[in-house]
Amino acid sequence: MNNFQYKRVSSTTAAISELAKNPAAKIVAGGTNLIDLMKYGVMAPEKLVDINRLDFDDIKKQPGMLHIGATVRNAVASENADVLKYQPLLSMAMLSGASAQLRNKATMGGNLLQRTRCGYFYDISAPCNKRNPGSGCSAIGGFNRMHAIFGTSTSCIAVNPSDMNVALTALEAVILVSGPKGDRKIPIADFHRLPGATPELDTTLDKKELITGLVIPDNNFAANSYYLKVRDRASYAFALISVAVAMEMEGNTIKDIRLAMGGVAHKPWRLKEAEEMLKGKQASVENFKMAAELAMKGAKAYQYNAFKLKLAPNTMVQALKTASGIKA
Repeated sequence: MNNFQYKRVSSTTAAISELAKNPAAKIVAGGTNLIDLMKYGVMAPEKLVDINRLDFDDIKKQPGMLHIGATVRNAVASENADVLKYQPLLSMAMLSGASAQLRNKATMGGNLLQRTRCGYFYDISAPCNKRNPGSGCSAIGGFNRMHAIFGTSTSCIAVNPSDMNVALTALEAVILVSGPKGDRKIPIADFHRLPGATPELDTTLDKKELITGLVIPDNNFAANSYYLKVRDRASYAFALISVAVAMEMEGNTIKDIRLAMGGVAHKPWRLKEAEEMLKGKQASVENFKMAAELAMKGAKAYQYNAFKLKLAPNTMVQALKTASGIKA
């Protein structure tokens, strides 16, 4: 690990000032991803700005929304009474991620910024456009079992590893950000990026900006939400495929629905065409299979991840069955 400076700040203004003065500085709170990347030599920030003293550790039910601060620990959020009551999908997704020990330390803001677990990204001897732009993508012609089937480019086929981000995408969360130009709100659909020609850029967050929290708009999905994660082992493993389902039901009719998939793209993958197809339809295996087929439009497999072309729609159908409560 390279030498670095460390600064603990006590105000949002001070944190933004540190980022503005040094573009190579990075925010640290839980550090569960960043410190690993530093140890592996994947990232070498010149300065760490510790924001743990800032007042971002609250969860508040507000009119029309649920607010969660950036430094709230994942374990705290997943067990919070308001999260469980109003947005249980978020709790399901977070409890399926990492381990209990990591959830005790990891933060909401850090999880939003979690970087890919592509083995070639972590291997500093391998060409990787995310780590070293212009060097190439080793995964395209390499062992790509965990990699993307949607939204890829010739520069990168890595996936976003976060379970939380998939649920937040289905729930249409909004990210709260502060920077030198003031505060702004970023819909989560616009927060994470596809790789394109610049896969080193994971998000639309400016280097001088700081995540202060997020809000989830009120909805009527609590009774029919489900997060299904398929992985190689029961815990401490990243998703091969995951599906977040949030439904509003009237009897057996789907009044409203949100769907997002993980393990398939550089960002959480929203399934809007499938949503539109299912709205107003009866909850049935036949309709779910039709929606899953629609969701797979444009999917492209690589040498070792072709199984995802079958696993993804099957996972989606099962998640829809569980969320809707049908047995057939």
